Amino acid sequence: MTREEKQAIVDELTEKFSTHQFFYITNAAGLTVAAINRFRRLCYDRGMEYKVYKNTLIRKALDTLDADTSAMDEALKGQSGILFSKESGSEPAKLLKSFYKAEAYGKGVEAKPVFKGAYIDSDVFVGAENLEVLSTIKSKQDLIGEIISLLQSPAKNVISALQGSGNKLAGILKTLSEKE
Repeated sequence: MTREEKQAIVDELTEKFSTHQFFYITNAAGLTVAAINRFRRLCYDRGMEYKVYKNTLIRKALDTLDADTSAMDEALKGQSGILFSKESGSEPAKLLKSFYKAEAYGKGVEAKPVFKGAYIDSDVFVGAENLEVLSTIKSKQDLIGEIISLLQSPAKNVISALQGSGNKLAGILKTLSEKE
């Protein structure tokens, strides 16, 4: 591979890192061609992209990010593939877990592609033990929606109480006017 080709790949990765706030690094070594094709198809169907890169080129592209990605060096060993997601930080983790389940891993066989690390909104997560936590992370939009509903709840309760009290008051006034 020539220096120009390597620089083109680093530029491509830099572009992807700048447009994707969420990406996961995995190791797909040991997967059959059929299994990796099923995994790529699953990624495509869920609006994600999976591609294998050289670790040195990944490191050079990571250095262009505004965040500290030095913890990611631990994940950049062996064969590395990157799973890019634009929508949510938890979707790639859910995809990996569903792929493990579909491939019947967990019966004494190591789950592949092996989760090595993730970059989510400038935070770095390294190690397979983080996969479960990452699959439950809520998206920014979900959190904003929950906060808005929490803020609206007291106002709705007050309005409901006033409307209920207003109906009672109107009923009492009507009853009093009918008595006279």
